[in-house]
Order: sequence, then C-alpha cells, then structure tokens
Amino acid sequence: MSVHLVNPSDNSFGTAVITPRWLFVLAAATPEIAGDPILVDESLEPIDPASIAAGDIVGISVHTGNALRGYAVGRMARARGAWVVYGGIHATLFPEEARELGQAHAVVTGDGDVAWAGVVRDCLAGAPQPLYDGGRIQAHQFLAARWDLISADKYMWASVQTIRGCPKHCSFCSVWRTDGQQPRQRQFQSVVDEIVALRRIGFRYIALADDNFYPVTFTDLRLAEQRQDKTKLDELTAIRAERFQLMAELAKLPKDMVFFTQITMEAAEDAEFLDAMRAANIKGALVGVEAVTPEGLKSVFKDFNYTGEALAIQLRTFKQHGVHVLGSFIFGLPTDTAATFNATVEMALKAQVTFAQFVMMTPFPGTVDFGRWEKEQAAHPETVGDIPITRYWLIPPAVRPKMFTPHPSMPPDEIRARTQKVWDRFYDWRSIWARSACTPNLRARLAFIFLSKLYRQMYAGTGISTDSARRRKSKSAARWTARQCKKLFQAKPMPELQSPAWQLEFAASSSPRPAFLMGAEAHQPFVILKKQ
Repeated sequence: MSVHLVNPSDNSFGTAVITPRWLFVLAAATPEIAGDPILVDESLEPIDPASIAAGDIVGISVHTGNALRGYAVGRMARARGAWVVYGGIHATLFPEEARELGQAHAVVTGDGDVAWAGVVRDCLAGAPQPLYDGGRIQAHQFLAARWDLISADKYMWASVQTIRGCPKHCSFCSVWRTDGQQPRQRQFQSVVDEIVALRRIGFRYIALADDNFYPVTFTDLRLAEQRQDKTKLDELTAIRAERFQLMAELAKLPKDMVFFTQITMEAAEDAEFLDAMRAANIKGALVGVEAVTPEGLKSVFKDFNYTGEALAIQLRTFKQHGVHVLGSFIFGLPTDTAATFNATVEMALKAQVTFAQFVMMTPFPGTVDFGRWEKEQAAHPETVGDIPITRYWLIPPAVRPKMFTPHPSMPPDEIRARTQKVWDRFYDWRSIWARSACTPNLRARLAFIFLSKLYRQMYAGTGISTDSARRRKSKSAARWTARQCKKLFQAKPMPELQSPAWQLEFAASSSPRPAFLMGAEAHQPFVILKKQ
C-alpha cells in the first residue's frame, strides 16, 4: 500500500517555478504507519497510471483551474482500486461535485494539516468517511513541510507560508471567505526553521506563500484607535510587531537568499515596513492593482487603491524602498473600454513595475462576483453542450469560452486579443532589457530576462486569454526556457547551516507603531522568542 499525493495539471513543463506547498505539508501530515508518500506534481510530468495499485490512497487537491484534470485523475485511480480523496479550495466549495465527477471516497474541506492523518488511518482501516471538516485550524497547528521529499532540481523557488487569511473583501477573491478575514500567523521561529532547512538543500529563492503578508494597515490601526477599541488595537499591534520580528530574523539569514511575497497596495504608505522588507531580503511582492480607473476599482470592491498619477507614485514607492512589484491587472471589467488596455500597460511601464500579469475577468466560485453571476444566470441560463456556463471549469478546454460574463461594449474575442497585445507589449525584448537593469550583476540579469520570458510563456501563452495554436507553441517554448532558468536559479547547498535555538520569554515590547497612535499604550505584553 502506498499514499500518493497528486497536484493535477493539464500543462507539464518538466520544471516548475514554485513548489506546490500543499504536497509537502500533507506529506508531513501523513502518519508514519503509511510510510513516506509518493508526491506527483503534474506541472512537471503527468502521473503514470501504472504507479497506482489496488488499496493505495490517492489524495488530490483541486482548485477551479485544475478541477477537471483532477477529476480525471481520481476516476483513473478509483478504476485501479485505490481510495480516492479530494481536498483543496474547489473541493471545499463543491464536495458533492468531487464525489460525483471525481468518484471520491472522501472529501476534506478546509485546512488539511490536521484532518489528513485521520483520513489516511480510516482508509487503511477500509472505512473512510464521506466528508471530513478540516475547518480553520489555529496558527500553532500549521505544519512545516517535508522538504526532505523534494526533487530539488525540479523547482526554481521553494515556498513557505507565514500567515493565512486576509482582512480585505475584494469581490473577485475567495480567500477571505475560505481562509477567513482573521489573520492566522505562524510563530516566526517555525518559519525560520523551515527556511533554514530549505537553504541547506540548495534553495535560496523562497516564496512566502501568504494570502497577505501585510495584514495590518495604518487604516486598521487608526480605526481601532478612533473607536477606542483597546482589545482590537492590542491584537493588531501584536500582529504587526510579529511581522517585524519575522523580518528581523530573516535579515540574519545568508545574504544570498531572496524572498518574494504578496501584499496589498497600502503597504506603500508604510515606509518602515518596506524598509524592514528590504533588510530581510524580501525583494519582490505581488501587488493587486487590478484596475487603473476609479470606476474599475469600485466594481471589484477595491477602492482603497489609488488611480492615475497617485497610483504611479505609489507603485514607484515600493521600488524606491527596494521592493520590486509584480503588478496584477484585470481586464474585462464592466467599466473597461478599448482605451483601458493601452492605458493599463502604459501605467505599468510608467510606474516601473518590474513584472506584471494581465488576466481576464473570471468569476471564481466562492467570490462575490461568482454569487452575483450565478443569480443572473438563474433567470436566463446558458449552457455549452449540456454543461451550465456557471460550471465552466467542467467544460473541456477546447470548447470552453474565453469569457463567461458578457461585457457591455466589447465581445470576448476582442478582450482576449487586446489582453494578449498588452502581454506582448510589456514583455517585449526592449522592455525586459530595460527592467533587467535593476539586477546587481550579469548572472542576475540573465536570470531576470529568462524568468520574464518564462513567466510570459507559462501564464500568458497557456492561459485563458490565448488560442489553442498559440498555447501549444508556448508550452514547447516554456519547457526550453524553464531548463535554462533552472540553471541560473540553482544554488550550492549549505548543509552546515544551523537554525537558531529558541526559548520562550514573556516580556513587554515596544512594538513598531505609527506616530498617530500616540494615545495608545506604548508597551504591550506578549510572548516573544529569543535566541539562546
């Protein structure tokens, strides 16, 4: 009997940019009685059906984009006599779909860190339950990943999570509904220990795979102060202080390490936080810009972002503090016009965004946009074949529409074509070469150029905004580019690197706090961890 953990994908490139962290976390959650699990990442190579035997346990995590492929893997595994278990954000939202179309014996909803061990034991006993509620576990229950099981030569970046949940409520995002709006933050020594383990085996590029690395804004603190809500203010201040503690410890790691994360635009107002990120070698962050017009931002519940010249200044602020931005933009919003596309790419270039992604508006399950769209469709349902358009992820890719919600002034093909032109403009050779000047040496500049082209091929060339012929060509180009990129990102292992020894100490902290909170208590007691 073997346990298989499968990350399904329709696109296999032989090399991946970032590790699918969940594979290695559930490997850590697998009880010893089941042995070491077999990890299958189909973004590298497709699963071999012959590797599945009767009585094996096959765990498959699905999000909306890979659900159809995940269900095919599950049906194959069940036909070979294996126990089939689904988890992930899509299975959490549609457990019955996973049972019906993926032939699941069991579905895990919510977090799997704790629940998975029980699932494996029940399968070993021949009696899995149909549904396991993983819920939202506390931060101290988050598991460090089993990085000893990784094929280190297959990935350019590793991934470590420091926090789950996001206090925002963007209409296009499901994170705040599935992971919650209350940030659940790992103690920083656990994060540092895991990063040290990765550097030992040769990873120096690490993605801090968080929903929002900047969970407490100046606005959050100001509102709590104005409400005179001392409990909330203390809670927010402690979260903020722990962020600074984590970054202070990251700054002590080998200087060749590079971190990347995801934050909101409001971090640009917090110079102290950005400077701490730079000191910690957090050199880049995905920032959700989404739209460059006030109307566009309002339509996605993100009107806390700036527009126009103020937006360009705010984005440049990140770079001035040593944090490079991967800007994320959405096309196909109801307020978009033909002029929006050129205005967006010109803004990205003017704002000196280092990387950018341009995605077409897609209503994802669990979001406000999806719920609104489902209600609209209930009155006038559309189908492709016999599949409702509101279950678009079940439509075969060859006939799947490029957009699902009608636009008031542009047809889907026009939006798709204009989106591709924006990708092409931002990632043309001249623009990439100009942006690569931010790197410190020739090797880093080559890595920047290859990574830019790889990102373009993997995400634009094979994404929803492209056609099938271009997708096939991009897959081939991406596989070649990925092989070259991998060589540039490889680092010499540091097996001698030691993780700090920690001890708990209860102390008062003069935690970082903005000047406008002078009325609040300056020192708040909380548990900190000190090096021995």
